[in-house]
This record gives sequence, C-alpha cells and structure tokens, in this order.
Amino acid sequence: MIYTSGVDVGSTQTKAVIIDENRKIVGRALNDTGADVMVAAQTAFDNALAESGVKSDAVKYVIGTGYGRYRVTFGDDQVTEISCHGRGAVHMFPGTRTVIDMGGQDTKAIAVSDTGEIVDFCMNDKCAAGTGRFLGAASAALDIPLSDLGPTALRATRPVRISTTCTVFAETEILSWLGKGKKIEDILMGVHQSISSRSIGLLRRVGINEEVSFTGGVAKNLGMVEVLNKNMGLKMNVSDDSHYMGALGAALYAMDRVAVAEVST
Repeated sequence: MIYTSGVDVGSTQTKAVIIDENRKIVGRALNDTGADVMVAAQTAFDNALAESGVKSDAVKYVIGTGYGRYRVTFGDDQVTEISCHGRGAVHMFPGTRTVIDMGGQDTKAIAVSDTGEIVDFCMNDKCAAGTGRFLGAASAALDIPLSDLGPTALRATRPVRISTTCTVFAETEILSWLGKGKKIEDILMGVHQSISSRSIGLLRRVGINEEVSFTGGVAKNLGMVEVLNKNMGLKMNVSDDSHYMGALGAALYAMDRVAVAEVST
C-alpha cells in the first residue's frame, strides 16, 4: 500500500493527513501552531502517523501547505492553500463549484472546476474582520470558549448590529453592547451576522454556484454554518473533516506526484 501526506500549517493550528493509494484518509492530527512552526509541522505529521499506524518510511511523498508550508522541512514540495482547499473540497464533495475557506487570519472565496482546479479566488487580505480571529475577539471579550460561541448565538432573539470592520475594536464594541444590557446571545449573533456579510461579499466576487463547500476551522462553528446557509439561501457542504481539507488536498497532490513518478519509470 502506498501512502502520502499533506501538512497544512495555518496561522493558529497545524493539520496533517495521511491517505492511502485509494485516496482514503487513514490518519489525521491537529495541534496549535505556536511560535515554532517547524515543530508544529513535525508534531502534526507524527501524530497523524500514530493514528494511522503507518510507518514514516511508508509515506512516499509529503506536501506542505498553508502560510507555513516552507517550514515543513521534511516535506518534498509545497502547494498553496488555495489550491489544496479547492482540491480537497471537490474530492470530498464532487459537486463543489464554490469553496469558502474560513481560518484564523483570513477568509478565501474560491471558484473551482469539476477536477478541483482553481478558476478564480479572492480573499480578505487587508482585514481580519470576517475571520476566526473576529470570533476570537468575541470569545475573549465575553469570556466564552470558542466552541460555545455558535450554540450560544443560535439562542438569539434580537441580534444587535456590529458596525466595526476592525478586529482590534471588536472587543470594545462588544463590551459596549454588554454595558447597554444586551444579551450575550444577541451580541454573538450580531458578530456571526457581521462575519457572514463580509464572507458572502467575497463569495459573490467569484460567484456563488450551485454547490458550496465550507472548509477551515470555522466550519466547526454550527452558528456560522447556519447563518451563512440562511443568508445565502442554500445548504453548504460541511464535513467532519472540513478542518482538514487543506491537508487533504495537499495529500492528494502528493499522491498525484507518486502516480506520475511510477508511470515515468
């Protein structure tokens, strides 16, 4: 059996995936990126190997992706996270034509072909207002764990309007609404609505096609999923492995490289 791996070094978390020659995930791992990117990449890879039961020398090719992809020093090559998320999403959901990848520091809207090739993309490269970092600011201001933000927001009855477009000032506005006696769930729904509005703006620039897949860490936030679905008038594809989509795409590209090498020999 041939195995390959993808290691996605994100701004906040690092993910690794091991796939077999049937392109099935056999191991996955996630850990905080922290200050030492090389250690984070190696740790994720080692933990994915441990879960899969595969020995490191059985992994024929490793591709790094994400902002820290060049720090995957044990890897064989690097591919951009945009390409990897597109490829992973189409592999997981073949009908995907639009991808929204929402991570800790940026959000990307990606249009893809039926083979997972990138047709168009755009991202909020100048502001973190529509990203996981914005949710992190709300979590810190309200002293609520990130995992509780979505479920809490879904209890809202009268959402407030979050007007700031700057993550730096988000805590101030959130605390201001709290001081005015607004309920936490209404404030959090306002935060989710604000992120949704910015994200849909990005998606419209590349085109919201018939099937949208949600990737990245924020896909784990049920409140964000529901708000985006409602505001777009559709039901996005979301997988338990959405957080690993970039690493999966990288592993698939790695398997392609192995297949080409075998044909050439």
